[in-house]
Amino acid sequence: MSAYRFGPFVIDRASYRLRRGSDAIELSPKALDLLFLFAERAGQLVTKDDMLTALWPGLAVTDNALTQVVSDVRQALGDDSAKPAYVETVPRRGYRFVARVEPVAGDELSAAPAPAGTPHGLRTIAIADFANLSKDEGVAWLSAGIAETIANALRGFTSVVVLDRETLARAKPNGLKPDVVISGSYQRAGDNLRLTAQALDPASQQAIAQAKADGVIGNVFHVQDDIVQQLTAGLGLTDATNRRSHPQRRETSSLEAYRALTEGRLKLETLNLADVPGAIADFERAIRIDPDYAFAYVGLAHARFWRFQASRARPRPDRDELVAAIANARRAVELDPELAEGQAALALFLASAERRKEAVAAGRIAVALEPHNWRHQFRLGIASWGTERLEKLSRVIAHYPSLAYANVGIAMVYVARSEFDRAETILRRALSAEASSTDRGRFPGRGLNWLLGMIRLAAGDVDSASAEFERELAAPAGVMHGDEYAIDALNGLGFVRLAGADPDMAAIQFKRALERNGEHPIALIGLAQTVVKRGHRDRAAPILAQASHAIDEMTNAGRPGDAMLARAYWLMAHGRANDALEGLKKTLLSLPTGPAGWSIPIEPWLKHERDSSTYAEVVGVLETRAR
Repeated sequence: MSAYRFGPFVIDRASYRLRRGSDAIELSPKALDLLFLFAERAGQLVTKDDMLTALWPGLAVTDNALTQVVSDVRQALGDDSAKPAYVETVPRRGYRFVARVEPVAGDELSAAPAPAGTPHGLRTIAIADFANLSKDEGVAWLSAGIAETIANALRGFTSVVVLDRETLARAKPNGLKPDVVISGSYQRAGDNLRLTAQALDPASQQAIAQAKADGVIGNVFHVQDDIVQQLTAGLGLTDATNRRSHPQRRETSSLEAYRALTEGRLKLETLNLADVPGAIADFERAIRIDPDYAFAYVGLAHARFWRFQASRARPRPDRDELVAAIANARRAVELDPELAEGQAALALFLASAERRKEAVAAGRIAVALEPHNWRHQFRLGIASWGTERLEKLSRVIAHYPSLAYANVGIAMVYVARSEFDRAETILRRALSAEASSTDRGRFPGRGLNWLLGMIRLAAGDVDSASAEFERELAAPAGVMHGDEYAIDALNGLGFVRLAGADPDMAAIQFKRALERNGEHPIALIGLAQTVVKRGHRDRAAPILAQASHAIDEMTNAGRPGDAMLARAYWLMAHGRANDALEGLKKTLLSLPTGPAGWSIPIEPWLKHERDSSTYAEVVGVLETRAR
């Protein structure tokens, strides 16, 4: 059998995961393999030799490694070794799985509950773009605009979960099963506009509610309101006690402002940096028309944040754009404190400004206002760290398994905890989900291959690491974080060549990174080391001086975590390993809780320090911060 049930758990070999109800439980590959062994031999003695042969064939492994894997399994199951419900210790012999185990058929797995993020007892309603029957390009923007207006109205009710237009496109491949799908169309004839909509039960294809409204294009808001009222009545959402408090300044009375907002959003949805200037112009036009349009300020904030993100790999990123993004998000929240989108955006931007306490507070407000919106969970997850990040981003990938940024964010926590197997499992699942996704271009998997390469390099698997770095470089260009991860991948290839005593090829890789960003301190220090290895130590000094200046710029730009790592590498290049490690420890202890230094356990330039007591202290601080 490929799947087994015991207690509230199901372990499935096909998806290679453990699940409790609808919640996926993260386990390392070794722990999953052990759990499969236990399930297959339930009630029988599984000796230590059996476990070593199954998990580490042909390798010499200490008992400590085996004990740790058993501990991981017990922790995932919530088991108590003193009073075991699952894993019983047989002294001096091995272990016995004492729970009742039942095989699970494939049809039962396919009928399993929807993934976490679709709460029990709440109706899930998905809204599709409306069809433009008249094919009139002048009103093409209404396709998304109408759907978004209906979604915003339905989010005001406490008894439903709204899947937005993008999530609906991924619902079927990701296992999400909406209870209701709202679709519709519109048709323009001169100044007249007709809207029709229906709410369908996707299982029976029976209409639950229908709506139709006519009006002139200038009164599109009234026409939309008619549609919303008919749909909510048909869906039984008319009880006032079922509605959240409704803010007053979310929408606008101006058709032109509404159109500008929608067109700006559509440009941002392409996730193409080339479309950002046009989006900014759209949002600014909406604000000129209606200076109190909260949604337009949120859109402008996101567009300005994109500009900041595009510059983030440089030692001097464009912080004016980040300041502007925060200011626009704050203005949206001032106009409408209950606009969850505004609070969530503010959380993301404040986190990038290293103001994590404020960021988490804003993110928690957004989630409290709209607890089932995956975007708010994502932004709070990025703002937070440790267990809270794992919880929030795990909910995101339940909706969107291939979302690279969420998966990288989870893997970062596990790397900081030195749980490399768990990090690798997350990354490989994400890459598998992306490969089978129908919308691979939507949020391309930037960073997944680079981080997997770094983990493999730290494990000494140079060939696999090189292959992952090359895959990162082959990913699409022109998307958010694209240039940043390409530089990281090139540096990774440089470290591979340095480790292989090939300074000439290493220099080529570091120079390729510097062609993208001539002030990247890690690439500069790497290049200096290639010069030294080729016997030209005197030529390395000016390169290291340039790197030091770039690190100072990082510090002045408010990037203490990045500067900390780069300065430690600079000290290592000067033969001052102890100073580098002491500096890492001191800085980590002084910084607020957050992801600063998360990559230390896999940094290749620290490879030869991993047996030192000071390095162990640094990693201990990291692990504590990541809990």
